[in-house]
Amino acid sequence: MKFSLTWLKDHLETEASVAEIAAKLNAIGLEVEGIEDPADKLSGFTVARVLTAERHPNADKLQVLTVDTGAGEPLQVVCGAPNARAGLVGVLGLPGAVVPSGGFELKKSAIRGVESNGMMCSTRELELGEDHDGIIELPADAPVGTPFAQYHGADPVFDVAITPNRPDCMGVYGIARDLAAAGLGTLRPIAVQQVDGFFPCPMPIRTDDPEGCPAFFGRVIRGVKNGTSPQWLQDRLKSAGQRPISALVDITNYVMLAYGRPTHAYDLAQLSGALFARRAADGEKALALNGKEYTLASTMTVIADDKGVHDIAGIMGGEHSGCSETTTDVLLEVAYFDPERIGDTGRKLGLTSDARQRFERGVDPAFLDTGLALLTELIVEICGGEPSEIIRAGEPPVGTKVVSYDPGLAERLGGVAIPEDQQRTTLRALGFASDARWNVIVPSWRPDVDGAPDIVEEVVRIHGLDNIESVALPRTDGVARPTATPQQRMERKVRRAAAARGAHEAVTWSFLPEADAAAFADGNGGVWTLANPISEDMKAMRPSLLPGLLAAVRRNADRGASGLRLFELGRRYLRGSSGHSDERLTLGLVLAGEKTPRGWATGKSRAFDAFDAKAEALALLAEAGAPVENLQVMGEAGAQFHPGQSATLRLGPKTVLARFGMLHPALLKQFDVSLPVAAVELFLDAIPAKKAAGFARTAYAPPALQAVTRDFAFVVDAGLAAGDLVRVIKGADKANIVAARLFDRFELPDGKLSLAVEVTLQPGEKSYDEAELKAIAERVTAAAAKLGAVLRG
Repeated sequence: MKFSLTWLKDHLETEASVAEIAAKLNAIGLEVEGIEDPADKLSGFTVARVLTAERHPNADKLQVLTVDTGAGEPLQVVCGAPNARAGLVGVLGLPGAVVPSGGFELKKSAIRGVESNGMMCSTRELELGEDHDGIIELPADAPVGTPFAQYHGADPVFDVAITPNRPDCMGVYGIARDLAAAGLGTLRPIAVQQVDGFFPCPMPIRTDDPEGCPAFFGRVIRGVKNGTSPQWLQDRLKSAGQRPISALVDITNYVMLAYGRPTHAYDLAQLSGALFARRAADGEKALALNGKEYTLASTMTVIADDKGVHDIAGIMGGEHSGCSETTTDVLLEVAYFDPERIGDTGRKLGLTSDARQRFERGVDPAFLDTGLALLTELIVEICGGEPSEIIRAGEPPVGTKVVSYDPGLAERLGGVAIPEDQQRTTLRALGFASDARWNVIVPSWRPDVDGAPDIVEEVVRIHGLDNIESVALPRTDGVARPTATPQQRMERKVRRAAAARGAHEAVTWSFLPEADAAAFADGNGGVWTLANPISEDMKAMRPSLLPGLLAAVRRNADRGASGLRLFELGRRYLRGSSGHSDERLTLGLVLAGEKTPRGWATGKSRAFDAFDAKAEALALLAEAGAPVENLQVMGEAGAQFHPGQSATLRLGPKTVLARFGMLHPALLKQFDVSLPVAAVELFLDAIPAKKAAGFARTAYAPPALQAVTRDFAFVVDAGLAAGDLVRVIKGADKANIVAARLFDRFELPDGKLSLAVEVTLQPGEKSYDEAELKAIAERVTAAAAKLGAVLRG
């Protein structure tokens, strides 16, 4: 929300400085994001008088001027403006000044062989208007030598961030009200006069959608002249970042920005029959003011006449019924639209506007008559014309909301003791009313206030958030106890382990487009969709962390990244058996593109594969405390993975702790990822909790004797998983075998595999003799034989 100091003073009688106003806004919870001082942009520009204007010797369309700057000798300036002439008073940009429209610095230079010491400026070059046909012409008595910023009266502009719960501050008047309540001045009452109608309204107005549009007020003004807005109006709109268009359009924008009340003016000649609010028909089209055509649905409210749709109600007007320079009769619309309906329509159409921002937050339902009176008064004053009588279709939802309040809550909830009389004064200044029993009547422009805690917030913020004393939380005596839960400690450990293994942490949205979420929803009970999403592209809760990571892969690959290691630790959201949301702690990891780049020592580049994903899964599960030595490698990783290059890690046949492998090419195509991607998902919530241990660990006693290793090579079928062989070998003699690992694998000519396993034996009280080693070896070969493995001769 942008507004100038002058605009604020239209509504707030104050002598406070810019710095004091900004400090007070921050203190009462209205964050000032920035202050723009146009005087900074106009630095180096001065009021100057042209003394002589001679033809340029080397160019027909240029003139050589001598210009009086009020300081020292006149300067020579080359100028191409057709209105440059002796006696003209204009604006000279001196060397060193930066032209606002172009951002370039003026320098002393030669133009077609003639020295020029600056530039005579147009309004467009100084961003003061659109005129570029000639240089600025100031009154003849303008003081030569005065800095132009001082002469022009450059006005500081505040940029304030308005939180979604404060629709009352979406207009300058609402901000002035807060500042007045905080003691920074006196709020000026809204000076509006009801303009009587001279004739019945010639166009019927009604609402056929009382849910979407409970109230629709309007009137006609005939005989208007739609020209250029007065300068004061243009200045206020420009300070808000709006471009002046025409008087009628500018007046509607002014009422919206000044009072937070969107309105609309139709060219009456473009309307047919009656004007009314109704539900759109499925598939109906609307051509909006932005030149785009939108396909509507029956859940949306529109403003239409007997021929068809004109407006997407509460969001944007239609292109063909807007006011132009030929408009002579206008119909004014001041309506109240359901905030939820407006927000839903805007998200579905992907359409935003200043009007939508205000309607979906909730405008003042009691301001319709006042808004229409303000609009009428300004149009008649600026554009002329005669207004008709007012038609009021429907009733705005104006109700009385009463909150029972206890003044002691300010101290109990807000942490600051505020006298009761001060609280009453604050609430009265904000528009609240209260009786002797502290039954507080909430003003119609504050839909965000629902209960006593909201009243506390109002009282405390006007008192000043900076005036609340910082108080330390109570702390028990002695050594501080750890506060992290076992799950939090595990999350930290896994996060650090993933980073230590070379992966970069990503933080992605928990919301996804529905199509992306559906691609990962198999077996998860469907996708959770939001009733009030930020946008249509963020409507579904993520059933997996991989879609967000794939989007990050795409963004980085599009910018030239050839190899990526990304991980994210967060929650995925599933549909529980009872129909409620089920949050699951998960770690997602993607390995995309090149694992090692090409080089003289390594040759060609090597891409990530499923085994890299498996290694990451096992390493991170081990850090999370999972019993990795007991895990089984099984299939069924999901339709998102390549069926021949993926698997799951399970603790028993049903408990899935992880899935890993190469992602399916069809999935990568859907996400527009051109790199091959190996992925891992660790289901950290499925890891069994550790059994409670004693306070102290048992003392570590290293073995007295050195471990012994023995190698075994087995011939197995090509379909046997090496992990299964290692597992049965390790379990063949638990008293002696402490470790087993695969160290060699190659394919035999007959299509079978040779798997070599190193077995580590740990003697106890004495070293092994040959008989004991032979017995252990027999148990190993017997265990392997159960899987069809034969010891190589």
